[in-house]
Amino acid sequence: MTKKTKVNAAILIIGNEILSGRTQDTNTSTLATWLNSIGVKVNEVRVIPDIEKTIIDTLNFLRKENNYVFTTGGIGPTHDDITAQSVSKAFGLKYEIHKEAFKILEAYYQPGEFNEGRKKMVWMPENAELILNPTSGAPGFNVENVFCLPGVPSILKSMLGGLKNRIVGGEPILSFTINLRTVESEIANSLSKVQDQNKDVEIGSYPFFHAGKLGVSIVLRSENKNKIDNCNSQILKFIKEKKIEVVDR
Repeated sequence: MTKKTKVNAAILIIGNEILSGRTQDTNTSTLATWLNSIGVKVNEVRVIPDIEKTIIDTLNFLRKENNYVFTTGGIGPTHDDITAQSVSKAFGLKYEIHKEAFKILEAYYQPGEFNEGRKKMVWMPENAELILNPTSGAPGFNVENVFCLPGVPSILKSMLGGLKNRIVGGEPILSFTINLRTVESEIANSLSKVQDQNKDVEIGSYPFFHAGKLGVSIVLRSENKNKIDNCNSQILKFIKEKKIEVVDR
């Protein structure tokens, strides 16, 4: 069996409300978790304002550097929703009414409710492919390797299932966590040695505070379970030598 190539993605969060702190971004976590589960590694996440030139420049950079780019936000009915128009310009495509999207929304709304603001949601880059929305009608869209999703977390989440057959991933990225009653400085050197001997496993250490006590979670990530198991054994060995307690969280 041939080894699958590594597949990567970038996430582009678009919206002044995220940068101002008024809205909390949960879409990064939702998208990254889903992408990892289908074998797509997230290389980077950027948060940018609703400024056309910024969206175009960032998108043009990311789509060349990654197999996939996922944008969230800016495809609603208001004046500051400029993602679709910016994507059109990034690809040099006409910005026009998508006939299929128009039919979907015309059928979704009651007579008279499909007003000018809502009609803005059917303007997309020429020949864009729709990403169907089972929650609120208005579809997302994709052009080549760029997938544009809404910013509302529950709606975004509901649309991911319909995307699975369009994303070609590599091996799913597996994750294993060891929680320790210790501090990072106590394990830093030993952990560095393990990382040096296990280049194919990504090792992260993350402090936590639980039940009034400090601890460290060590997270091992790889496409290969055997490599994670081997790495885990090496970590458990030095933990035992240092008499560090393993805890449940």
